[in-house]
Amino acid sequence: MSTTVQILLVSGSLRRRSTNLAVLRTVQAVASEGVVASLFEGMGDLPHFNPDLDAEPLPPAVSDLRAQIRGVDALMFSTPEYAGALPGSFKNLLDWTIGDDHAGSIYEKPVAWINASPRGAANAHESLGKVLGYVHARVVTAACIHVPVAEAQIADDGSVAERHIREQIAAAVSELAEAVAY
Repeated sequence: MSTTVQILLVSGSLRRRSTNLAVLRTVQAVASEGVVASLFEGMGDLPHFNPDLDAEPLPPAVSDLRAQIRGVDALMFSTPEYAGALPGSFKNLLDWTIGDDHAGSIYEKPVAWINASPRGAANAHESLGKVLGYVHARVVTAACIHVPVAEAQIADDGSVAERHIREQIAAAVSELAEAVAY
């Protein structure tokens, strides 16, 4: 890769010791040279989605979310499943991405996800796929993986230390970075 690929990492969980957050911290640790992965940390600050608020001036947290998305080449998500679906706070974040009609928005941007749930979270990821299809994001299927992680596997630094898990995550990040060129 001749240029740096910027990836925004978005956890669907607000928990401090979330396995989803640990997976995304691992992405940061294993990203190859030429890939810069940054963690979005403002999900808890977003107001409840309201179309009446989706106009200038936007709430500051929404402006920040959209600016961070516009500033990267791709997005990688990791989300749990709550009550058979996407967590409400994460769905709220996704709802705020829909109204952004500026260049660099989520529209046609390469996206992928890592499913960290030991139980699968199939409904959440099916729903995530639907929402991403609705916003016309470009899902990079080869970079969407299921890597079960238990809380006990989270190291002191907040990432996952097991080599086989790190290798799978590194491969997914490489797939997503490669998709940016197309």
